[in-house]
Amino acid sequence: MKIAITGKGGVGKTTLAASLARLYAWDGRRVLAVDADPDANLGLALGFTEDEVAAISPIAAMSELIAERTGADKENYGKFFKINPRVDDIPERFAVDKGGVKLLVMGTVDTGGGGCVCPEHVMLKRVISHLVLHSDEVVIMDMEAGIEHLGRGTAGMVDRFIVVVEPGARSVQTYERIKALAADLGVKQVSVVANKIMGSADRDFIHERVPQGDLLGFISFGAGVMEADKAGEAPLANDEAFAEEVIAIKERIRT
Repeated sequence: MKIAITGKGGVGKTTLAASLARLYAWDGRRVLAVDADPDANLGLALGFTEDEVAAISPIAAMSELIAERTGADKENYGKFFKINPRVDDIPERFAVDKGGVKLLVMGTVDTGGGGCVCPEHVMLKRVISHLVLHSDEVVIMDMEAGIEHLGRGTAGMVDRFIVVVEPGARSVQTYERIKALAADLGVKQVSVVANKIMGSADRDFIHERVPQGDLLGFISFGAGVMEADKAGEAPLANDEAFAEEVIAIKERIRT
């Protein structure tokens, strides 16, 4: 199973990604959690300490490895390099385990502007493509607010996109844009999880704007998630109401 989770910054997609990864691991599944968000903090949500997270090297920062695999050394950087470098060994070599969930941090490419057709960018896309197309694990990807990491062939092989939204017009608009782009890329299923719900008015707002067939469920606004974040702990173990809602969402992913 390959799931990509996206949404605007601050909506709670990282918390959902970490929680689903934990639930699948508790089921006895082999789980790889991929932090593909430039604002990387999936490790903390999975229960890694700040020191452990600081010790993890993002793939995009591994300049020697990227040069070795792409052939983009100092002499020919910006000229010619391989666009299909070998990446099949990277998840096993560089993912770190925490309680049965392996974490792979992708990192980001500082382009100083628009898009980047550079060795680092090629490496990241190749790694994600490999995970989607060839990995036999449950792969949960915490994406940035969009699906730019995925190429046309790769996106079509993702089992499901989950867009995390808040009860607000801008957040729902992000879901609509992602759904349209996903359709162009051949993504079969785009679902919504509505987070930070404070009452029936918020639920009604989501129901009015999200088709029922796209809606996986609601997560209520609660202090337990914030307290777990402050303590560096996973909210699944500290907030019973939150855990029940996420478990229900996970069960609906099967259908």
